[in-house]
Amino acid sequence: MSKQDGSSRQVTTAPLDDRTATIMHVDMDAFFASVELLERPDLRGKPVIVGHASARSVVTAATYEARRYGVNSAMPMAVALRRCPHAVVLEPHFDRYQHFSRQVRAIFEEFTPRVEPLSIDEAFLDITGARALFGGAYAIGTELRRRVLDRTGLTCSVGAAPTKFLAKLASTRAKPDGLLIVPEPDTHRFLHPQPISALWGVGPKTAEHLTRLGLRTVADVAAVPIETLRAAIGDAGATRLHALAWGRDPRIVDTASAEKSIGHETTFETDVRDAETLKRELLRLSLRVGERLRRSDVAARTVSLKLRLHDFTTLTRSRTLNEPTDLGRRVYEEAVTLLEALGRHGEGVRLIGVRAEQLSADAGGGAVLWDDDESWRDTEAAVDALNAKFGEGALRPAALLGPGGARRHHAREQADRDRPV
Repeated sequence: MSKQDGSSRQVTTAPLDDRTATIMHVDMDAFFASVELLERPDLRGKPVIVGHASARSVVTAATYEARRYGVNSAMPMAVALRRCPHAVVLEPHFDRYQHFSRQVRAIFEEFTPRVEPLSIDEAFLDITGARALFGGAYAIGTELRRRVLDRTGLTCSVGAAPTKFLAKLASTRAKPDGLLIVPEPDTHRFLHPQPISALWGVGPKTAEHLTRLGLRTVADVAAVPIETLRAAIGDAGATRLHALAWGRDPRIVDTASAEKSIGHETTFETDVRDAETLKRELLRLSLRVGERLRRSDVAARTVSLKLRLHDFTTLTRSRTLNEPTDLGRRVYEEAVTLLEALGRHGEGVRLIGVRAEQLSADAGGGAVLWDDDESWRDTEAAVDALNAKFGEGALRPAALLGPGGARRHHAREQADRDRPV
């Protein structure tokens, strides 16, 4: 979710010569919050936070009205409510977000087959071939936004430019519910007044190094000798930032782009010290990871465990498998091995997560003479079928049922994925 609150909004209000603006970035506006407001139209125009109403929870999303109070995603809910005490907190519904994401993706493909999803609520589009049918970037962006609003009730912001970097920056500046086109001749006029934080890859540490050099805008970065940048942030970072500062970005819209990893994590309502409770939660998370692996027709070569302790110390460990897998049970067994190897028995655990990495289309259980996981493969396939028919959670292992199940500790759990910028 963007931290943009709409206060610096820029938009294109009339057609212009946009022949060079062939890459489009579409970003849904406050997507999760906007989907929730479809069910609660009485809250439109008010500060709304999406997340679990718990002191240990974090903000999943926030409306622009809440963002103006400094509320952002991933912020502790307690901090968000201190900043905006009159905000309304709504529980998230991830099935709804997936539903509307599929609808929006279908609309994108009405204009071009060259769509590169970045996440559930944003994508790049190559509109080079769409111009003959729909007109230029202004016409396509206007019509695309109209169709999204008419069919879903949601708004989106669109940026169009010659490169991915500029298109994404343009969509951010157009928020909310805007269209901004940056033709090639306008690249430097648009880009150079932006703050250095607008450059892809400039986080707090890099910004600190650049600020020490007296660099505050993109124009400053463009003007400084590249040798000076190399001395401050290294060769690779200097080369990339110098190119971006001049608007150069060779990346194309990649329709074959795939998830780099699939993971789930949970923040507990209270610190958990019991090993069996942690293992039950790992089982639940691992089975969800396995289900997503199979749904995406990929398998994982590496399993990663994440553990955040009571003092916010975060530990991560990973293990590479002999054969790639798409089975939740196999992911769970490796995650438990990693957990036990950490040796942090009895310490309070604030968060636990599991992630499948090094994904490939080589699904587990292929043509092998002997499949040790055959029984689990049949079981998980049956669970997939039943959950698809009757809804998620219709069938689950007995270990996840009954008193003492990890769900009673559950404060926040959200599917997340690595995504290209």
